[in-house]
Amino acid sequence: MRWASYTSERDGLEHVAVVVDGALHGMPAGATLRGLLESGGLDAATRSAIDSPWEVASLDGARLLAPESVPPSIRDFMSFENHVVTSMAALGSTVDPVWYEQPVFYFTNPAAVVGPRDDIPVSPGSQQFDFELEVAAVIGEGGSDIAPADAERHIAGYTILCDWSARDLQEKEMRVGLGPAKGKDTATTLGPLLVSPDELEPYRTDRGFDLGMTVEVNGRRYSEGNWSSIYWTFPQMIAYASRGTTLRPGDVIGSGTVGTGCILELSRVHGHDAFPWLVPGDVVRIDVDQLGTIESAIVAGQPVIDL
Repeated sequence: MRWASYTSERDGLEHVAVVVDGALHGMPAGATLRGLLESGGLDAATRSAIDSPWEVASLDGARLLAPESVPPSIRDFMSFENHVVTSMAALGSTVDPVWYEQPVFYFTNPAAVVGPRDDIPVSPGSQQFDFELEVAAVIGEGGSDIAPADAERHIAGYTILCDWSARDLQEKEMRVGLGPAKGKDTATTLGPLLVSPDELEPYRTDRGFDLGMTVEVNGRRYSEGNWSSIYWTFPQMIAYASRGTTLRPGDVIGSGTVGTGCILELSRVHGHDAFPWLVPGDVVRIDVDQLGTIESAIVAGQPVIDL
């Protein structure tokens, strides 16, 4: 199944919906995807929404929100080898052997989640603003110390994730040995849909799914990759993320950037004149086969307040 969250024109409130044939079958206000996951009632709610929807609205014309607007946590991994090698070189470093021994991630800000058609402000003070082309799994069933062989049953579905990045801020703050922090703190786009794993089964490969991933900026193709090129699988990421702690329903596990899936990589190979950093007025369109499209306009950010 495919789920979405949206603001209804009928009452101006947030609703969860099941998406069928391009139509939102909305549930009554008050229900959230996270609440349904926590109650274990996603299947029953889906049947109810299809059989007796609160409203039926067009998906194309809806004001879509992130499927989960404020996740309990977001762990963003670095699981595509091509991205790691090229981006480390762009930052003047090399890939540490530890990356091949275990998956790595950082925590990002759940309060910075935005919807698939929301504007994105440039991080305050940044002159090197970037997108990151990613996919993410949303945890449906919580757990601790999950084995990779058991991890897939903990996935409620997959969505697109764009980790908007201020590269100049990120590079500076990570010299201290912590972070990224403010380099990643302004916005994380999730959406437009949460797609259940069974919908993607026909595209399964040994490490992921044979699904294309692309980015266009102002109508020009920037990035092109495939989910199947992933090095660390989602079951491995979930097993590592749950080690010694508890994953909760609604937690987001980001894949990290697919190879060539950011300006940092592209400018390293082709130069900044060919692939300039994002500026206000740019429009970024991200497509992942079977998961849909997010489209974001870049707008001016807030000025830096002196410390």
